[in-house]
Amino acid sequence: MKQGIHPDSYKMVVFKDMSNGHQFLSRSTAFSKETVQWEDGNEYPVIKLEISNTSHPFYTGKNVLVDTAGRIDKFKKRYEKRAQ
Repeated sequence: MKQGIHPDSYKMVVFKDMSNGHQFLSRSTAFSKETVQWEDGNEYPVIKLEISNTSHPFYTGKNVLVDTAGRIDKFKKRYEKRAQ
């Protein structure tokens, strides 16, 4: 490992998955003005996540297909023409 390229200002931070409310405590250099009281009674900065291992389809085994603006239909129509 190279010396002098890693930050030395790690602090304890709570990461919160906003999709299901799961929280975990870890070390990070990320900054946040918001704080939350953790199970040990101390207040820690909180970093909000859109997705974590508790809500990601790869880890949960629940595959959710989101079809925004008919992207799948557009794709099928485009390549259907080429196949003919």
